[in-house]
Amino acid sequence: VVNTYTIIRINEEQLRYAHENVVIQQRSYDITGVLYRNGSDSELDMQQAHTLLLSTQATIPGFEIALKQARNALNTLLGKPPGSIDHLLSKDQGIPVLPEKIEVGLPADLLRRRPDVRQAELNAMAQNARVGLAEADLYPSFSLTGSIGLVSGGPGGADFGDLFSSDALTFSIGPSFVWPFLNYGRIRNNVRVQDARLQQALVNYRETVIQSAREAEDAMVAFNGSQLQTEILTKTVVSAHRSNELSVLRYREGFSDYQRVLDSQQALFAQQQRLTTQRGTSVASLVNLYTSLGGGWETQPGLPLISDSSRQQMQQRTNWGDLLEEAAPDSR
Repeated sequence: VVNTYTIIRINEEQLRYAHENVVIQQRSYDITGVLYRNGSDSELDMQQAHTLLLSTQATIPGFEIALKQARNALNTLLGKPPGSIDHLLSKDQGIPVLPEKIEVGLPADLLRRRPDVRQAELNAMAQNARVGLAEADLYPSFSLTGSIGLVSGGPGGADFGDLFSSDALTFSIGPSFVWPFLNYGRIRNNVRVQDARLQQALVNYRETVIQSAREAEDAMVAFNGSQLQTEILTKTVVSAHRSNELSVLRYREGFSDYQRVLDSQQALFAQQQRLTTQRGTSVASLVNLYTSLGGGWETQPGLPLISDSSRQQMQQRTNWGDLLEEAAPDSR
């Protein structure tokens, strides 16, 4: 959901940059047109300006298509028909702003929140219990069994009149002793099999923890690197803006040809697109860091397990009693 929301904001930002560059390039095209009609410049400069303008305008429909598709995808992820939440996506929000620093705490404690680490840990614990059960078969077992009942009538009789008398009460009790020493080899082999499975579960748990630690470290490196790239690209866009202003000014004053203007405007649009994409990558890297440390998997204590609409539908079909009224436990 967060990644889809970020894609929406990226396309909105790219669409805004495209419209801004259309205005800038339209102004340059108008200047070259006036100079050409006055005989002060060649038709080549005017056609080059027109080509650049049309090229930038051609990107707008693509951004609009991607924006609409991303909004439809977000509606689907939220379980709503297309267009249901478009009014909530205000266009003035922009790409989410990230904090400069993130406190991750103790990675070992955070990694245990991951579902794959939890699953591997619980599998190892369950297999350890199976080893104990298998070893218990090696030793003798004692049990005490008994039964109690009522007997009425004699052989072939159908009289139940004395069913509740004291003489109708019958019971039996006796101990039992089991020691499968004849199957000792089979039981010992079963213990070995369960112990081998335990070792496999422990190795899997270790590999899962190592893999999760690597993913968390990679996510932290990616986040730090993306923040640095965003900072550099922000300065690049500012420099490209200034370069475009100077190139247009020098062209109007006759100190340079129009190729300088073309190059600066192309560079400006390209760097703006790079900055927008990089800001989206930074958000994605933060999301990856959050999920790699086990964030988002824990339940919110005190909140209902299911939504009100789902609970009402289930209660209409089946008598659930108070089970659906319980709040989610704290899984942290």
